[in-house]
Order: sequence, then structure tokens, then C-alpha cells
Amino acid sequence: MTDGEDKNRKIVFTGASGGIGTMTRPLLAKLYPGLVLSDRVKPRDLQPGETFVAADLTKPEEVAAAVHGAHSVIHLGGHSVEGTWDQILQANIIGCYNLFEAARQAGVKRVIFASSNHAIGFYPRKRRIGTNLTVRPDSRYGVSKVFGEGLGSLYSDKHGMAVTCLRIGNVGPTPLDVRRLSIWISPRDLVQLFRIGLEHPDIRYEIFYGASDNAAGWWDNSRAQQLGYRPADKSEDHRAHAEAEQAKIGPDPVGDLFQGGSFCSAEFTNDVKRAEP
Repeated sequence: MTDGEDKNRKIVFTGASGGIGTMTRPLLAKLYPGLVLSDRVKPRDLQPGETFVAADLTKPEEVAAAVHGAHSVIHLGGHSVEGTWDQILQANIIGCYNLFEAARQAGVKRVIFASSNHAIGFYPRKRRIGTNLTVRPDSRYGVSKVFGEGLGSLYSDKHGMAVTCLRIGNVGPTPLDVRRLSIWISPRDLVQLFRIGLEHPDIRYEIFYGASDNAAGWWDNSRAQQLGYRPADKSEDHRAHAEAEQAKIGPDPVGDLFQGGSFCSAEFTNDVKRAEP
């Protein structure tokens, strides 16, 4: 039996109390009984069979305790939106390093890193992109996700860890606006990507886009498809709702040009024509 086939191996899930963790945990629990959940605060709906280990990512000893004995880690923990430099530094850069290093010392075989579309947010919406291109983060948060992708590459090459980086778009039951028609992913499609990272025998270091089957999509996710990804959901099924919500938001002269949306327009002082190519 390969490690990808052993459903009894210990899987640690960081960021378990966050939004994405809350949406995907019930689906994961059916596939991988005995998940070990970690966050700074305990989930309110801890299920039978789930174990919780409190850990602050900025404290190496707590992270080490959380991943002790683990075979795989799904790393969703950290600061999930734009923040001050110190917020991003502590949670997403120092915290991410602590996670990978603790995983290495614990002998963890596989890590799934929750990257973000904000790692490439300054690409124009009119351009379709793959994963083999220069990153263009749109925020300090986006920079931290680029760091995490680089760290994953290092630990894969130097230490033999199988690392899957997921540039997640927007997770939820429906797309929240027109931009998210291009980047939306349903919880069950995201879990399918988790499963590839946890089980596929050919994973060494991969970057996938976390997106469902979106007709308006901007991303080439062919590598994920080569490894078996077959998204079940389509953002187009929710277009009317997204357009109605978009009408409430109004235009953003900068953000509407770029894939990262308002993350691009926030604090923007550049000339739009210079930023767009």
C-alpha cells in the first residue's frame, strides 16, 4: 500500500476554525476519519473522531506539537486577508516557515499549502494565465503567498517533501460578484484538489489553481486536470446572483482591470497603463 492509499494516516488540518476550514472539514471527515484540527481557537462544531490541538503559528513549539506524528498537513492557517506588514509577517511568513520546518522535523511526507489568487493578482483580466509565469502579487498578503510557494519548492527539492500549492480563488456556496465568476470554487471541488495533493503518487511540487469549472475563468488549470481534477461545479450556474450583487458594489477603475480586484486598487499610486502589461 502506498502512502496515498493509506486512509488511516494522520492528517493535520491547520486553520480549521476559519471560513474555508469550516466549509471543507465535513467533506474531508468523510474521507479521512480522525483528522487532527489545529487553530488558535477551537472549532465550535468539533465532531466525534476529530482531535483539536491549539497552536499559534508564530510559536514553533506549538506548531511542532500540532504536527507531531503526522503523515500529511493541509495548511490553511494564517492571516487570510490583507493586513499590516507586521500581521502578514508574523502569521504568513514566520508562521509558514514554522509550519514547514516543524513538518520536516516531524517527517511529514506531504504538505498542501493554501496559496491564493492574490499571488498573481496584477495580471490583467483579459489575459489567460497558467502557473509557469512570473508572479505578480497584488498586496502584502499576496507577497506572503508567493513566499509560501517558494518555501514549498525549497522543502520539496531539499528535503523530498511532496508539496501542493493551491492558488485558491474564492470558496463558497455561490460566487459573490462578477469577478468571482472567474475565480470561484465550491467546497467540494476544493476538497477534490486536497485529495490529489494527499494521494496522487506523482506529486513532487505542484501549483494548481483553486477554481471550479468556470466559463469566465482566467486560469489554465491543465496540470491539475492531468492529475485527475474534474470539477463538479460551474460558476455560470450562479451568474444572475453574481451580477445582481455586482450592481450593489459599483465600479472600481483600477480593480476592475486586474484579476486581484480591490486588492490591486487598495493603496494604488501607480499609473494604470504602466501596471497593466
